Amino acid sequence: MKNTKEYLIPFIGLKLGKHHFEYQVSNAFFEIFDYNEYQDSKIKVNVVLEKKCTLLELSFKHKGVVNVPCDLTSEDFDLPIKGEMKLIVRFGEEFNNENEELLILPHGEFEMDVAQYIYEMIVLSVPLRRVHPGIKDGSLKTEALTKLNELIVKEEKEENKEEENIDPRWDKLKQLLTDK
Repeated sequence: MKNTKEYLIPFIGLKLGKHHFEYQVSNAFFEIFDYNEYQDSKIKVNVVLEKKCTLLELSFKHKGVVNVPCDLTSEDFDLPIKGEMKLIVRFGEEFNNENEELLILPHGEFEMDVAQYIYEMIVLSVPLRRVHPGIKDGSLKTEALTKLNELIVKEEKEENKEEENIDPRWDKLKQLLTDK
């Protein structure tokens, strides 16, 4: 993973109270994590750090859009996403991030990297099944759907022609089955 200097928050010099940080996330951010699921992304992330005497409380919120392919049609579309996450940072003997809501930093640390938490929050807010909104309301127009609709119409017409040109001998055989 590459260095994420712009996502380091130096908390040692901050006064007690709330401090606001804002980040604009694009595809360059996801390239740091070798994650290339999105064609494009524009996400605004707000981090509120509340410094207290013995701990830090971080509140993450994000809102924006990611451009992803539809799982049904493979058409790209902008998927709106939003989410939030809370994190408590305490100080202890050694680093521990096993709990997803509690981070323990060793005594003497003066800054923390929030890039991993921003990454996880955004990736987990994108639904597993991505369906183009045009499919739900029936307004999606693509070449593939147009071609499929043309083929369906032709098949129906061919079936109707076959029914009209039925040999009369088959009608006599069908009557044998129904006369029983």
